[in-house]
Amino acid sequence: MDERLENILSSYNGNNNEVIPILQAVQHEFGYLPEPEMSEVARFTGLPKSRIYGVATFFEQFKFTPQGKNLVVVCRGTACHVRGAKRILEEFEERLDIKEGETTEDLEYTLGTAACIGCCALAPCVMINDDVEAKLTPKKVADYFSKETADEV
Repeated sequence: MDERLENILSSYNGNNNEVIPILQAVQHEFGYLPEPEMSEVARFTGLPKSRIYGVATFFEQFKFTPQGKNLVVVCRGTACHVRGAKRILEEFEERLDIKEGETTEDLEYTLGTAACIGCCALAPCVMINDDVEAKLTPKKVADYFSKETADEV
């Protein structure tokens, strides 16, 4: 068993009511829920793997594939939709060369959407990790990537 997983499990007793916190800790450590670790969680809790997967698939927060270091979430709420969220999403897809729900090959970015991120007055907006980018336009998205490239030089 991976030492990182051993450290996580050592904080728990293996009770049924600990499944969600264990899965959250595993995902926090690995960036997603790898299959071998899911099997170990099942063994540790004494629950069938199907039950562990049932819990993990029920909650949108859990991911089964590696996620990018940077999570880009385009808001699709009404205010953002009316103010051009579709164009913003398309610009991110073009710049990252991925579609919604995908991760770049270098694991730098994962692109997703949300029904609403609660920043309607700032529409259209996007969350990049924990930061809200407000009143976006396709040009501002392009400029964001130009800035990122300039920062690497």
